[in-house]
Amino acid sequence: MRQLNQPAIHNNPLSYEARLTPRTADAITLVVIHCTELPDLETAREYGEKIHYPDSGTGNSGHFYIDRDGRVELWIDPLFMAHHVAGHNENSIGIELVNLGRYPDWFNSDSQVMHETYPEVQIAALISLLDHLAGAFPGLCSIAAHEDLDRRQVAATNNPNELVRRKMDPGPLFPWDSVLAAISLRRHN
Repeated sequence: MRQLNQPAIHNNPLSYEARLTPRTADAITLVVIHCTELPDLETAREYGEKIHYPDSGTGNSGHFYIDRDGRVELWIDPLFMAHHVAGHNENSIGIELVNLGRYPDWFNSDSQVMHETYPEVQIAALISLLDHLAGAFPGLCSIAAHEDLDRRQVAATNNPNELVRRKMDPGPLFPWDSVLAAISLRRHN
């Protein structure tokens, strides 16, 4: 694997970061790739700040967000467990790529095709971040798509008798071949 320079990471912690469960660096073995399925980073931030767990005062968010122009933001320190993928939060880092996905109606059975490609600059920033994380967390060995880990289905908003995937990110337009060829992490089974 070639050694890349550490990406410029802009620290922008969510208001509840310190209330999340702490963990040790050696607990981290997995990176999960997401797409926001929202129009922009600002809208993603609004969703990230929402409190979904009143007992802890925390919400759902990835650790890192990468905008279409390659800007990398850190919203949750990896030494805190973020809520980004059910059943895999304890050992994973969540990376969110700004992308429309199925926005604005994620669960409409007529809009289950993702059309927005990932810009080269965004993927280059992702590869650089993944290289940095692999060096920073010695136990980090695998990478997965959100859709690999959350295969649940929900009723379609336009037809409650039809089921659609709850999560499809990062989706079929994510360039897995080029990303995997550039990093040391292996695809999670």
